Amino acid sequence: MDEDTRFEAVRSRDARFDGEFFFAVETTGIYCRPSCPAVTPKRRNVRFFATAAAAQGSGFRACRRCRPDAVPGSADWNVRADVVGRAMRLIGDGVVDREGVAGLAERLGYSTRQVQRQLTAELGAGPVALARAQRAHTARVLLHTTELPVTEIAFAAGFASVRQFNDTIRAVYASTPTEVRAAAPRERGARRATPGTGIPLRLAYRGPYRSAAAFDLLAREAVSGLEEVGGEPGRRTYRRTLRLPYGTGTVAVEERTGAPSAGSAAHPGGWLDARLRLTDPRDLTTAVQRLRRLFDLDADPYAVDERLGGDERLAPLVAARPGLRSPGTVDPAEFAVRALVGRAEAERLVLRYGKALDAPSGSLTHLFPEPAVLAEAEPHGTLGALAAALADGTVRLDPGADRDDAEAALLALPGMDPAVVAAVRVRALGDPDVAPPGEDVPDGWRPWRSYAVQHLRVQKELESA
Repeated sequence: MDEDTRFEAVRSRDARFDGEFFFAVETTGIYCRPSCPAVTPKRRNVRFFATAAAAQGSGFRACRRCRPDAVPGSADWNVRADVVGRAMRLIGDGVVDREGVAGLAERLGYSTRQVQRQLTAELGAGPVALARAQRAHTARVLLHTTELPVTEIAFAAGFASVRQFNDTIRAVYASTPTEVRAAAPRERGARRATPGTGIPLRLAYRGPYRSAAAFDLLAREAVSGLEEVGGEPGRRTYRRTLRLPYGTGTVAVEERTGAPSAGSAAHPGGWLDARLRLTDPRDLTTAVQRLRRLFDLDADPYAVDERLGGDERLAPLVAARPGLRSPGTVDPAEFAVRALVGRAEAERLVLRYGKALDAPSGSLTHLFPEPAVLAEAEPHGTLGALAAALADGTVRLDPGADRDDAEAALLALPGMDPAVVAAVRVRALGDPDVAPPGEDVPDGWRPWRSYAVQHLRVQKELESA
């Protein structure tokens, strides 16, 4: 998009572009999402930024009315396979907070200077600034939804010191942390969350969202002890355990959006209500990003549906199910093992080798066994080879992994089925353009063949029901 097109999106308050870019007003010193309901500024006073971090780095503070940090992420970061896309996925997963810029660069296979240069050139902000913007958003969520002391929130959000935390919050929100907490929206049950009730969240998405298809898939795949789907269709709840960098957690995600009808002119988007219970609040950012990948919440359904809807074979399917997503996973290594062994065997592995939760939550009792545990316990066959490769890093499936390298490493394992590798590429690596072996998936559906396959599978399931 050129700047004139972006300004037209701002002038029309087009929420389809929320998260795709941000605009700032030089006369007010504020940056907003494109759909901000405030009076449209004069074109000469507007500047555009690819990221919130770039706007913050130029001295602009977040709009208190439209809360630009709460928008869905740009679809580009999940789609792109280049260094910038991989870096953004890793930053979203909290790698910079945990391992620093050096750790990010090592995972990408570049020098810190190269990573800094590429991100700054394209996004207007380097990895430190991008991570800082993410920490500020995490801190705001914790201030709004929990009773944690401000000092604990500072470190839980990833800040190195309380002073750094205070300075960042003032710079981004033009308020002190106490003032941010006082402005929490009452309708969200702000500041009522406790360790027992968890952290309430709204996971925003753009455009229409076919939640029924996502929950149907999760219900079919649910592994006892690890996850469950309960309730009536249309009002189901998906619950599962989470292994996270600093601890463990459980999450419940509601099928209903809790928002006005998604896809309408007034509300071209919505959210999924979720509640996280974490043993360590530092895992909040990582947990949220993994849930977003699981439900494919950062996708651009307008681009997908426009492309696939122009195909004669797919047009009626897209018209019947606009906004159909291609779900991912919260744990790529776990999904790879499950794709290989199937649901029944996965349940056996969980019960036999999975780590029991210190505090079970209803039927959620275990974490999925780690690759190193499986490699030692089940060393033979394709499962043993896969577990060992995941454990020693021969196969990398983290958010910054190179998809082609991961596919080649998987196919090199003895007995590995190409169909399993294709599934891993779609679900664990988030590739939007995979053609499973043996299926009729023409090149004309590129770059959204994963979504096309999802449409065909949902239709097939409907016809066989």
